[in-house]
Amino acid sequence: MDTMTVTKVVGGVCGALLIYLMGKWGAETLYHVGGGGHGEEHASAYVIEAGSSEPAEAEPEVPFEELLASADVGDGEKVFGKCRACHKVDGSNATGPHLDGVVGREIGSVGGFNYSGNLQQVGDAWTPEHLNTVLENPKGAAPGTTMSFNGLPKAEDRAAVIAYLQSVSG
Repeated sequence: MDTMTVTKVVGGVCGALLIYLMGKWGAETLYHVGGGGHGEEHASAYVIEAGSSEPAEAEPEVPFEELLASADVGDGEKVFGKCRACHKVDGSNATGPHLDGVVGREIGSVGGFNYSGNLQQVGDAWTPEHLNTVLENPKGAAPGTTMSFNGLPKAEDRAAVIAYLQSVSG
């Protein structure tokens, strides 16, 4: 390796470094916002309102009896569409037992249906309160049930379904 080759390599490295530093200087000049160094305050382009720092007041919970009394049967029929995959209201069993006359009926009393889980811990009869508990969380209310439904999280939907079931009870 002769001195001319070493000079070319050193010159290439120095030239690349020079181009890099000039590019950095040019970019900072073009894209730097505001003047001065890091110690100065900068104004925001816009402010995002995050609301008050005080916790929001929770709405008072309406008792289930009031929700059931004011429930709309038409809304209940629409919400019951989620239940139709497994339950019928015409008196015949499907994947789940029929729900015709379920309100007030003894729990686990549909003939010809093999119940799963521990329904007896729910209660003796399907009162609106017991139905509300099971519709909210079926697996929590009756452990071991094969009912794959996750439940209805809104109390208004549960009340509407129970009102609908009361209306079709024969």
